[in-house]
Amino acid sequence: MSRVGKKPIALPGGVKLQIGEELQVEGPKGKLLVPIPKGITIENKNGTVEVTRESDKYAALHGLTRALASNAIVGVSSGWTRELDIVGIGYRCDVKGNLATFTLGYSHSIEFLLPQGVDMTVDKQTHIVLKSHDRQLVGQVAAKMRALRPPDPYKNKGVRYTGEVLRKKVGKSGAGGKGK
Repeated sequence: MSRVGKKPIALPGGVKLQIGEELQVEGPKGKLLVPIPKGITIENKNGTVEVTRESDKYAALHGLTRALASNAIVGVSSGWTRELDIVGIGYRCDVKGNLATFTLGYSHSIEFLLPQGVDMTVDKQTHIVLKSHDRQLVGQVAAKMRALRPPDPYKNKGVRYTGEVLRKKVGKSGAGGKGK
């Protein structure tokens, strides 16, 4: 039995569900749709949501569907947050509306257009906080921002997730070469 799939999901106040071809979750933060694959059923029982499957053939989809439904319910009720840090001299970020401008040591600044549904705030020009009701969307935006300048393994400069542990490589030592 799927350990993730058999856990019931508590339904917070203010969240409405519509179960049909897909699960429609609506709450104070927004509205999300979760696909329900064949062989999986979702039931709302007394303020909890339960996900069941027809047979063991659908075991992988069972846990996946339950996790997606849980992420949607948490997202529309309290939202998801992802934080990034910019490390490096002269590296910074500014945001105006839905356009973020990064200065990351290249010869030009990089403009990043935020998708609809993602809010971004910048503290001290080097700490970015992304908020959204969609966990997949906020994670994808954070990954794209990190990819603009991934942390350098020698100096650890670049864009990284807050709390990300990096292994620093040792650089060259000595004068090198054998000399003649």
